[in-house]
Amino acid sequence: MSASLEPGNKQRGADKVARIPVKVIPTEKLPRKPDWIRVKVGNPGEIERIRSILRAQKLHTVCEEAACPNLPECFGHGTATFMILGDVCTRRCPFCDVAHGRPMPMDPEEPVRLAETVQSLGLRYVVITSVDRDDLMDGGASQFSACIQAIRQTQPNTLIEVLVPDFRGRMNEALVSMEHALPDVFNHNLETVPRLYRAVRPGSDYAFSLNLLQEFKKRHPGIPTKCGIMVGLGETEEEVYQTLQDMRAHEIDLVTIGQYLQPSRQHLPVDRFVHPEEFQRYSDYGQKLGFSHIASGAMVRSSYHADAQFKAQKSL
Repeated sequence: MSASLEPGNKQRGADKVARIPVKVIPTEKLPRKPDWIRVKVGNPGEIERIRSILRAQKLHTVCEEAACPNLPECFGHGTATFMILGDVCTRRCPFCDVAHGRPMPMDPEEPVRLAETVQSLGLRYVVITSVDRDDLMDGGASQFSACIQAIRQTQPNTLIEVLVPDFRGRMNEALVSMEHALPDVFNHNLETVPRLYRAVRPGSDYAFSLNLLQEFKKRHPGIPTKCGIMVGLGETEEEVYQTLQDMRAHEIDLVTIGQYLQPSRQHLPVDRFVHPEEFQRYSDYGQKLGFSHIASGAMVRSSYHADAQFKAQKSL
């Protein structure tokens, strides 16, 4: 076995995207961001406090692993999106900064450590996501369920949102695994419009992702479903409208739309920076379609202000 295939070894940048179907040409110079894209500065002391707790508990956050631009604000306000099942992904999506490779075995103690951390931080709303784990029979769904159970035992009043992978080819096994402990919100991202899937989300399927969300809603009609996309990857405005129509046709309740920002020169390039007026048009259109809530803006991310979005739709 080569060193690159050893469990836990990570591939990033050019090594990660070398084998995807649509090749990424490294960007010579990252584009300058417009004035409406500005990262808010968080509380440095709170950021370090959260990081120290995460390291002590051997936990990961998607905020760090995916180089989210909202990390200073979220950490500064004492919130985080936890990434379970390790920090090595079995996919090679060229928009994402999470490392690719062969993951380590699933950690049975992770749910307990996560619950302890949620309790230590005093979180009222928690988002749990994961890397893709195509190596597991249920795609890692049983670990989501175990984490929900552990948090419910220690923090019964904490609201839990899960941002799940697509469980490629394992939808029924995954949804059955999650029956043991259900979240308050079930989230899965389409990421982009169908025309761009081969370049942006290799190994994934647009229709399958929509069907996953619809199937969960069919089994659990009282739990809100949520979905997000990025813009600025080369899609047209009309394609975004059609994607919103597809989401609504599959009974999705909550939607997020945000600007794609290139993590490094080796990732997919930004096609354009979407103007705030266009984001507002998406929001207006989504409201007309009947979503419970739609968050649309340059710095919007799937789990950014997730608690506020949940409260907004519950107040309707």
